[in-house]
Amino acid sequence: MSLYCATGSPETDLSSTELKALLAESLAKLGPRNRVLAVPPDQSREHSRAGELTRDAWQYYGDRLKVILPALGTHTAMRLAQIAHMFGEVPQNLFRVHNWRTDVETLGEVPAEFIREQSEGKLNYAWPAQVNQLISQGGFDLILSIGQVVPHEVIGMANYNKNILVGTGGHDGIGRSHYLGAVYGMERIMGRAANPVRNVLNYASDHFLRHLPIVYVQTVVGRRAEGGLALRGLFIGDDIECFNLASALSLKVNFEILDEPIMKAVVYLDPKEFHSTWIGNKAIYRTRMALADGAELIILAPGVKEFGEDKTIDALIRKYGYRGTETTLKAVEANEDLANDLSAAAHLIHGSSEGRFKITWCPGFLSKEEVEGVGFNYGDLTSMLARYDPRKLSDGLNSVEGEEIFFIANPGLGLWAHRSRL
Repeated sequence: MSLYCATGSPETDLSSTELKALLAESLAKLGPRNRVLAVPPDQSREHSRAGELTRDAWQYYGDRLKVILPALGTHTAMRLAQIAHMFGEVPQNLFRVHNWRTDVETLGEVPAEFIREQSEGKLNYAWPAQVNQLISQGGFDLILSIGQVVPHEVIGMANYNKNILVGTGGHDGIGRSHYLGAVYGMERIMGRAANPVRNVLNYASDHFLRHLPIVYVQTVVGRRAEGGLALRGLFIGDDIECFNLASALSLKVNFEILDEPIMKAVVYLDPKEFHSTWIGNKAIYRTRMALADGAELIILAPGVKEFGEDKTIDALIRKYGYRGTETTLKAVEANEDLANDLSAAAHLIHGSSEGRFKITWCPGFLSKEEVEGVGFNYGDLTSMLARYDPRKLSDGLNSVEGEEIFFIANPGLGLWAHRSRL
């Protein structure tokens, strides 16, 4: 197993020229490749620099890069305008859409005994290792899995084999992995590279992906003190070493430990990136460990128009709402539709405050009745934007008309926690 690139530190700020050169140096070490598949994230991970890296890979390989398969998971397919924005001049005819319900092959199963052990006896099902058929049957001699390592609510630290096994995974694989994380406990997982969900995916990698020519291209992205984003690290390899190195750096760059719990947080969701609560609930996941009991979380979401990016999941969210772990677990036991979509059930658990703090959603395109119908409080976006203007606020503590708030411009870039919850 090989590590082709490992560079970065909390102070590193790689330029586009340096990034392109490092990628080219790493690809040269692989030797000639004639049929290449790139698997980047979609626009919800725009800040990962994966669009730029995919473009650099296309320029390096030319017509030997045959297909680009965005790792959508359950997300809506990218629109042509989104592809152009994220990937630039890369030909759009190279892109394929992953359908998590129809396009997958099951390569094997992680035994139920292993899931039972990892869930501390709470779950008893096997886990199918599912991937898009292009990955398993496409005949590629290189599969470039591209993405950002950052704290994540389902799997502790995003990326590595998650990009393949979940990003191009199927209905059962995605649902059961998400449900395992939710039942085990999100706050026990976030920010940890080793955890039950990752252990399951690592088992699957070791047993079912070894024959595939996958190389992982992992970035770590952080904020500059003066504003804007910096590429803090690049790690490229064909096994878990590059992920572990990236995770260690990400914890230094993306994990903010607070001395005092937050009583009022305001989180802004960029409309180019966030269109649903399915993705936008990162505002909840990434702040819950920092919020005090009785706190309020205000989510400014001008682009949010739906709950789930998948129509079936959207309907389930509307039906069952974000009611907390106990209520959701009972709903799974009693209702076949929710039991058959465990990714939705997991999301309902993740998106609840468990009654510990108040969540006020201020969406651009959902009504008061819709928002309150799923268990959130509703806030008028226009008036909230007038009071909490993202253009006038900086990340961290701010004073707004004498009121102290903690502002976060993009929850997808970090994890915040009070020391008492570590």
